[in-house]
Amino acid sequence: MKPYEIIKELESDNSRKFKESVIAREDKNNNTELFEGVSMAMDKLRTFGLKQVPESQQDGPGLEWDTFLETTNQLELRTLTGNAARDRVDYLMGLATRDEWNHWYRRILIKDLRCGVTEKTINKFSKIKVPVFECMLADDSKKHESKLKGQVFVEPKLDGVRVIAICDTKKDEVVLMSRNGKELVNFPHINTQLDHLLGELDRSWVFDGEIMSADFQSLMKQIHRKGDAQTDDAVLNLFDCMPLELFQQGECTEPLTKRKEWLESFDFGPNIRTIESVRFDLDEDYDKFMDYNRLCIDKGYEGIMIKPVNGVYECKRSSLWLKVKPFIEVSLTVVAVEEGTGRNAGKLGALIVEGMDDGKFIRTNVGSGLTDEDREAFWKDTQKLIGQIVEVRADAVTQNQDAVDEYSLRFPRFLRFRGFEKNEKL
Repeated sequence: MKPYEIIKELESDNSRKFKESVIAREDKNNNTELFEGVSMAMDKLRTFGLKQVPESQQDGPGLEWDTFLETTNQLELRTLTGNAARDRVDYLMGLATRDEWNHWYRRILIKDLRCGVTEKTINKFSKIKVPVFECMLADDSKKHESKLKGQVFVEPKLDGVRVIAICDTKKDEVVLMSRNGKELVNFPHINTQLDHLLGELDRSWVFDGEIMSADFQSLMKQIHRKGDAQTDDAVLNLFDCMPLELFQQGECTEPLTKRKEWLESFDFGPNIRTIESVRFDLDEDYDKFMDYNRLCIDKGYEGIMIKPVNGVYECKRSSLWLKVKPFIEVSLTVVAVEEGTGRNAGKLGALIVEGMDDGKFIRTNVGSGLTDEDREAFWKDTQKLIGQIVEVRADAVTQNQDAVDEYSLRFPRFLRFRGFEKNEKL
């Protein structure tokens, strides 16, 4: 089967097992072209510099894979850009049949296969692996109390959106990405200020940080917008950096002290700042450390981050970064809703949420934390709530007495919805 036929086949059935069987079958058939194209589409760090790719309305004689690869290589290296790139794409579209262009070649160029298959599925059933975009994520300090010792940097924990800013000198471009590799396009002033820096760099760099705005919910509303996003007040707060090649390898072994020196050496614009870090020896300055923790909470921060001064950067969740909060927060999926009673009759009463956290299956009702405006707005279109990721703040995880191997939350409170799409964490 041709790759476009396989993509159409994958689209035809939403069953996970069906999609897995198709991928496993094509791997057994050594369908190299399919998996090379899938990897090109799914690898977040491979980009083609195209803003729009038209759909085909007519059949051409057919486009050979090697001819397509020759063009994508030039697009990736940015030796083919602007009007010349658009003309070449139009030329290739004219060669391709309508089906192979619209269902295969075009979807590679727009980085979206639209067939409901993830990198995880491909990597599980194929010999050709897709690089998974990952950044360093902190672990909960409560699980690693023995590691709260020695020389550390301590930083406020910000309540914003994680951003990986890639300044690529070879491609002469700046890209802002979320922690799971989705491009963030609604912060042009941040891009512009990094563009100015790009011209001064002698190598490609990755900057890791958090974008903050007036408040988290306002920020999320602007991220969702298709156009006219109001993000001028957004500030990118940076806490780490490294050469792009090391980020691509999945680890930077230079100690955090060195990476902090790198970060301070750059001249950023007015909307890009470095996060204040305070150095402590937890074996000797524990009281001062606790005072700093309380100060951060008093100032409205979520808590603090603790990082060993000589720690490496590894692109995965790591106990080298520990988050300390006065409460717990879990991200769960909305599976149902309940109507309110009394003054909340005819409005949303509670969200019924569930999901896995730290190996425990949690199911609970969340009604606290919802404003009257939330209850009215959410109740008008409850179907849109189902499948959404909701962040819940609570005092603790508790055993659910009504079910075996099921847990609940003590005093759960609605905090916010997260992500761009259903079932997607940000």
